[in-house]
Amino acid sequence: MSYPKPVKKSPANYPNHHGQHRDDTDPTTPITAAVAWADAPAGQSNAARLPAIFISHGAPTLAIEQSATTSALARIGHNLPKPRAIIIMSAHWLSSKLEISSNPKPKTWHDFSGFDAKLHRIQYPVDGHAALAESLAQQLSARGIACSVNPLRVCDHGVWAPLRHLYPQADVPIVQVSLPQHYDSNACYQLGAQLAQLRDQQILIIGSGNITHNLKALRWQADSVDESAKDFKLWLLQQLKTDIPAALDWQQYPDYQNIHPSDEHLLPLFFALGAGQRVSVVHESMAHHSLGMDIYRFD
Repeated sequence: MSYPKPVKKSPANYPNHHGQHRDDTDPTTPITAAVAWADAPAGQSNAARLPAIFISHGAPTLAIEQSATTSALARIGHNLPKPRAIIIMSAHWLSSKLEISSNPKPKTWHDFSGFDAKLHRIQYPVDGHAALAESLAQQLSARGIACSVNPLRVCDHGVWAPLRHLYPQADVPIVQVSLPQHYDSNACYQLGAQLAQLRDQQILIIGSGNITHNLKALRWQADSVDESAKDFKLWLLQQLKTDIPAALDWQQYPDYQNIHPSDEHLLPLFFALGAGQRVSVVHESMAHHSLGMDIYRFD
């Protein structure tokens, strides 16, 4: 399946890495990160192309767990070439329109309650990347995608909880993109497709949500498995492998609302899918009876 064609719109001028301005009259030109770094044009290194990744981040306690899921995240961070930056969509930043965080020092936001106090003391002191965020916003706007930068956005646990295992030194700068409330699976896919070639420029694209997410069905510390949730994720994985349009039409699945009563935790999957398409399973498991903890890689 080919990437969707972007909407044509009048061009926007923005500086390139030499401080000059260029006129992008063709909105189908791949989005680049070159303007974000002064030392070298992005995409001209010999580094291997990075994948896009979907992470099921589970409960906030993921940040302090040692489990098969956190071990899988650590392996990803160890095995991949170190990214120059991360672009991440979290289920926990819903917005009225697309926003891109340009906060150079985003604080660690403990956006939950009812958990152990030590979880609230964790800090993930990662840097943001304002130049990259502003460049992405300009280029997306030139393609007719309404967006703006947000210089105040902090890191929600959908970002820092998995990244604490992926890059424990907090030494890879991040740019977080929001999940607009009117976006569906196709819109998230198209946004990921717009950013796909950034993977050639040492940028890791991540969607952070959950492959299954019905909090009412959770059973804390249970060893049992919700077979209906497991069946859904197996079905969806098969569609991702063989029929992407069917995956995008995931609400065709019978009784899908018992797996995802709301869609915000699944939609980041389609953001990653748009950026990569060819899926492989990095990790598969269930937690707390009904919470799917799968991690997928898209190349």
